[in-house]
Parts: sequence; C-alpha cells; structure tokens
Amino acid sequence: MEKVIQDNVLEQFIAIINVRIFDGDQLITPRHIVIKGESIISVGGDIPSDATIIDGENATLMPGLIDAHVHTSIGGLRDAIKFGVTTELEMNGDFTQRGREIQLKNLNDIADVRSAGTAITAPGGHPDELLPGGDEIPEFILKELEKLSEEDREAMLAAYAHDHEEIPQVTTLNEAIRHVHTQVENGADYIKIMIEEGTVMGAPGLPVLSDEILRTAVKEAHKFDKLVIAHVLTAHSSQEAINLGVDGLGHLFIDRPENTSELVKSIADANAFVTPCLVLNSSILGNPASELANDPRVHSKLSPDWIDILNSSFNTFPQGNMENSFKNVMDLHHAGVDILVGTDVAPVPVPNLGGLAHGASVHHEMQLLVKAGFSSVEALQSATAKPARCFGLHDRGRIIEGARADIILVDGDPTTNISDTLSIKFVWVKGIQQLCE
Repeated sequence: MEKVIQDNVLEQFIAIINVRIFDGDQLITPRHIVIKGESIISVGGDIPSDATIIDGENATLMPGLIDAHVHTSIGGLRDAIKFGVTTELEMNGDFTQRGREIQLKNLNDIADVRSAGTAITAPGGHPDELLPGGDEIPEFILKELEKLSEEDREAMLAAYAHDHEEIPQVTTLNEAIRHVHTQVENGADYIKIMIEEGTVMGAPGLPVLSDEILRTAVKEAHKFDKLVIAHVLTAHSSQEAINLGVDGLGHLFIDRPENTSELVKSIADANAFVTPCLVLNSSILGNPASELANDPRVHSKLSPDWIDILNSSFNTFPQGNMENSFKNVMDLHHAGVDILVGTDVAPVPVPNLGGLAHGASVHHEMQLLVKAGFSSVEALQSATAKPARCFGLHDRGRIIEGARADIILVDGDPTTNISDTLSIKFVWVKGIQQLCE
C-alpha cells in the first residue's frame, strides 16, 4: 500500500447502506451506518442529505480486525491494512509509545499498533534461538531496509538503535523490577514474559527465569495497571504462568497431557484470556500455509518474499498433533475462556519463521478456529470485540456509535462462511478509506 485515498475529506459524511452488519458481537437489525471524521456517528440513524453513499448490497460490514499477537514493522503494518487488520498488538518489539513517536509520525496508511516493548526473558533465552547473534543488524533487517523510503529507513534505524541500547539484564528480582519500569517509561501498553525451555522450538535447554523473578515482574507490572501476557507453548509452562498471576497466555499449549482438564479449569478460574495462534502451532508441526498462499485474494496482495514464507513452516516439532491443539482450544472455549485471534508473525520475512504473514494469517487463524469447532460468528468475535475488550481498547472492535471508524466491507457473509472475510471491498482506518491492492 503506497498511499491513502486523498479525496476522503475528514468532515465529510459517509453512509454505508443496504448492508449486513456484524457489530463485533452479532448480526444486528440496522442496515446502514454513518461515518463523520474519525468516528461512527450513527448506526441505523438518519442519513444526512449530503452524505456520500456507499451501497453494500450482498456485502457485510464488520469492525476492523485485531491481531492480538504480532511482531511488526512499518511494512507489516501496511500489509495488515490490505487484509482489513486495523490494529496489531505487538508482543515483543519497538512500537511502544516512544517507538510510535519515532517511527510512525504522519503515516496514515498503516494499522494502529500497541506494544509490550522488550519482553522479560533470561539472558540467552527465547527468542534468541530464532535470531542471529551479535550486535550488528541482521541481514534480513538490512534487506527490508533497502525497500523503504529514506524517511521510513531512518525511522526504523532509530527505533532499532533504541531497542538495542543496553537493556538491563534480568537475572535478579531488582533487575526484573527495573526492566518493568524501563518498559513502562518507554510507553509499553502491557508487559510480556517468556517461559520457554525450547523443546517445542527445536532448542531444548533454553534458560528460563525463576518463578520468583517472574512473579516479581508480574506484580510490578500490575502496580502500573499493566496486563501481563506470557509466552508459553506447553501445558506445564501454561500452568506455571497462571500460577504466577498473568492476565493472558500468548499461545496455546501444543501438548495434551492427562491433566489438561485441570489446566483448563485453572485458566478459566483465573479469568485469563488465551491467544492460541493456531497458525503458529500448525507451522511448528511442519504444515505450510500453502492453501492460503495460493488463494488469489492473498497472493495478489503480498510480496513474493511473504508468499515464500507462507509456503514454508517452522517444522520444529513435527512429532506433534494438530488435533490436540483443536481439542485444547475447544476445551478452553467451552470453559468460558476468552479466545483471541493472533498469529505471532515476524516483522519481516525470515526464512526459518514460515507459515505466517501479516494480515493474511488473521484470516487463516479464523478459519482454523472454525475447523476446530467455533462457529463463524465466534471466530469473528475473537478477532474484533473480544481482543478489544481484553486489552482495554474500548474505542474499537465494535460497530457502535462513537467508535473509531475502523471498519471493513467484504463481499458475502462471513457469519456463515468464514472464508468470505478475505473478499475485501473497502477498508477504513479512522474514517479514511485505504488502498488495499
């Protein structure tokens, strides 16, 4: 996406009429909305005589989609918009408030983003096993920089330099406290902790911080009213995270031990949410996302590099079974746990991090939720109203009066056929219509 359509005057009334409306929770009776400026000003109310009319016959209007687990970049935020993903929630990266101020000034053709800043992990712990070592900028980052405008390149380098300044090592209780303070000072929107010993990632024996240190970090984050999300990939680490008092799990446990029902109950009792990232579990098990990559609604919008990534996979735990993930997520869903759509996609196309792409994988995740047993409406809720509510983003995720005009119009009816979410006609971000080709 190179630019924003410029003839969308901010104070112009826009009425989208004759349309099926999924409001983030359910299909509703009204068949039109009115936008003015950055907001939805009415749902089913009077249509101003001077409004620009968009006829949504045979189409569905939905809130902009939310990816509740990414690692992103300016390019990633642009790709997200092409697929109607209007908000990305970064779980380890540069886009804290400070990072947004450095990198995203005056950019209107990108998804909105929130961030945990730098996650809390042991020295040499996850995700170090996924990244090249040393202090120099990795080759895949340099390759991405070459594609950017001079202004975007300078912003990305400035953010990278800030992110790789000397960050306090977390090996003690005091260092954990200082690390939380650093992220909060940088404007982190929530805090992330890593509990990953590496077996599922093909790197067994990764260092993990002690429960005492992690519990201290969780308590300190809660003093600042920050949510804490835990990286976990097994039932054991998931139970450990719940015992530490986290607010959400950033992944779904990939195994299914005999005590799974007890774990599910403890997650439900803790009122924690889960972002399963089924697309990642599938990739870890060795499954590429080739069907998605070959869909013309996807293939036409992504670069060849990202198509290549979709056609590959992590393949670090091929002995696993995707049916276990489907059963686990349904057990959690039936127990009343909020399930959020997330992908864990990388900021740039990295060869060993396959099967995932910005924006497109959100639609794949909803398809996998339906395959697991969700209704199409439930899958849509997990990409709109539920993540907005869980992360306190009360201005989005629903089509209601006063909400941000982050909305998408798609052909067909995704409340009965989830694949229709990819048939995107228009995307608006804060009332500005985007170019999505």
